[in-house]
Amino acid sequence: MAKILAAMSGGVDSSVAAALLLEQGHEVVGAYMKNWTNEEGLPGDCPWEQDIRDARAVCESLGMEFRILNLMDAYRDRVVDYLLSGYDSGVTPNPDTMCNREMKFGILRDYALHQGFEGLATGHYARLRTNQDGSRDLLRGSDGNKDQSYFLALLRQEQIREAWFPIGDLPKPRVRELAARFGIPVAEKKDSQGICFIGDIRMSDFLAHFLPESPGDIVTPDGRVVGRHRGLHFYTLGQRRGVGVASNQHGKAFVVVAKRREPNHLVVALEAPDTPLLWATRCRVGSLGVTNRPLQKIGRLSAQPRYRCPAVRVQVNDWSPEGDADSFVMTFATPQRALTPGQVCAFYEDDVLVGGGVFEEIFAEEAPAEAEKSTVAEPGEGAIFPATLPGEEWVTTQG
Repeated sequence: MAKILAAMSGGVDSSVAAALLLEQGHEVVGAYMKNWTNEEGLPGDCPWEQDIRDARAVCESLGMEFRILNLMDAYRDRVVDYLLSGYDSGVTPNPDTMCNREMKFGILRDYALHQGFEGLATGHYARLRTNQDGSRDLLRGSDGNKDQSYFLALLRQEQIREAWFPIGDLPKPRVRELAARFGIPVAEKKDSQGICFIGDIRMSDFLAHFLPESPGDIVTPDGRVVGRHRGLHFYTLGQRRGVGVASNQHGKAFVVVAKRREPNHLVVALEAPDTPLLWATRCRVGSLGVTNRPLQKIGRLSAQPRYRCPAVRVQVNDWSPEGDADSFVMTFATPQRALTPGQVCAFYEDDVLVGGGVFEEIFAEEAPAEAEKSTVAEPGEGAIFPATLPGEEWVTTQG
């Protein structure tokens, strides 16, 4: 049996993960990461105090030791500053993936090892597989509707080696059932829908507090001015709601297709099968990392450009001879809608997460024929698109 530190969020997933480990006979200690307390008074719900009470109540009900770790300074340095600098530079960052790499499997993992724990457990819907050479592969969660492996795309092998994902083989309804069987106090608690460890605060409100408005023109691809925007950082590619430009064509809405920093123009076009600048197959991905094997050794490489989006076969166009390039240009087998600089691209071989990177440059092209498109749920239709829509959506937390 192992001595494991369980990351407790106060939610049902991490609580059931800890309970399962205890049932298996492991020695488990719960830890809550205190990352944000909304001292700025931003509008929205930042329930950190309630989350601590819930996490403590769960640990007490399970007979576990409970610890609170104040990581606010590190969170601001490693996640919040990354988020704000990204938006300020014109890209759309992904704070959840960065929080996993830098906080949960970074600082918290280091704390666990320093304290003599053999592993770190979280409530992610993902699975692990140990190979003959002792390395570990990270796989999609069994529940395809809840799979959260995408958010772990930037993890490295040394971080995966000590990871435990006790609920990765379970569907969400079964997790709820187990929570009731274990008598967990948060068995019926709703899933969080906020920025990672910050709470249910709208991204637009968060950005407005830290980044000044920088108004400019909203233009069409041919340069026609159709409105004014508050600042490019309040918008992301593919966004339809909250653009601020009304359409005079029935059944059609304006969609953001480009952000031009030099003239401070937000470029929009009516959503249609032939919308210019919206579709692309070629892109450059940088900040590359792998979970185990080099990407060059992956036989069938697929890429998932955002959460709740299918992975699509890709061809890499400029592998470096040594396989150590920090970026490469790749081509999707089917055109993708609104590929977004700053967002994380997760790489898979079948169900195995093999690495990840960050979109750096998108080479837009003519819109594809209807049958060739990669279908993605739109904002307001059951998916976050992309992972952060500052004008309209919540950012889905995980684990």
